[in-house]
Amino acid sequence: MNSFCGVGNPFAIELIGEGCTVLDIGCGAGFDLYIASQLVGDQGRAFGVDLTEEMVDKARINLANQQVKNAAVYLVSSEKLPFSDGSIDVVISNGVINLSPDKSRLFAEIFRVIKPGGRLQFADIILEKELPSDLAASVESWSQ
Repeated sequence: MNSFCGVGNPFAIELIGEGCTVLDIGCGAGFDLYIASQLVGDQGRAFGVDLTEEMVDKARINLANQQVKNAAVYLVSSEKLPFSDGSIDVVISNGVINLSPDKSRLFAEIFRVIKPGGRLQFADIILEKELPSDLAASVESWSQ
């Protein structure tokens, strides 16, 4: 929990059933990935991607400590996902999509990997009004 930075609960949107294949975009230390691995059961798979080596290492350690066998974590940019077209039942994300500098590309990749009839379940933050120009121009301010 020390590394959890989620903003909501992507699991509350719709039930993720046993046997599903789930992809967690921006899995961080693996908290939501762990939950997904439990929901999909032994017949399902849960994959996580993160763009920082430190978080990928932490997620792998956390999953190993919990003896999770049906999950894997990859170090990748979320704008280029290492999964086949139509291979994922449910994509989840918790407070990460807003951090992407190329949201159009990210959504294109998400919808590329989702199976026909699959879905995206995410929690995130949104702007309610225009940012001041000095903040909007600063990539660093996106995560504050």
